Amino acid sequence: MSSKELEVNGTDYRIVLTEQVIGHVNNLKSLYDTAYEDPESFEDVSAEISDTINEIASTIEPEVDDSDLDVLIQEIIRAVDSKAEEVKKELQEKEKPSKKSRSKK
Repeated sequence: MSSKELEVNGTDYRIVLTEQVIGHVNNLKSLYDTAYEDPESFEDVSAEISDTINEIASTIEPEVDDSDLDVLIQEIIRAVDSKAEEVKKELQEKEKPSKKSRSKK
């Protein structure tokens, strides 16, 4: 879990990137991909996209202005992607020494 502070249109927002929030963000990205790949499915997934955005928005402090929501959601997606990349790099770094030590034996 990590806390992110994001500034949008002069307002400072705070969100804690819990597993649940990360799951919502990944679900939202998947829904966006579905809508992009199959525009005819947009009507089917638009309610789900809206619900997922509202779930994410409910975890943000202070309450998000509608005018800031789109930009804030994009910033949160970037933050989650960045965090995932960070974790991936850490795992790769942890694997490297153990592989080296195995090859020396």
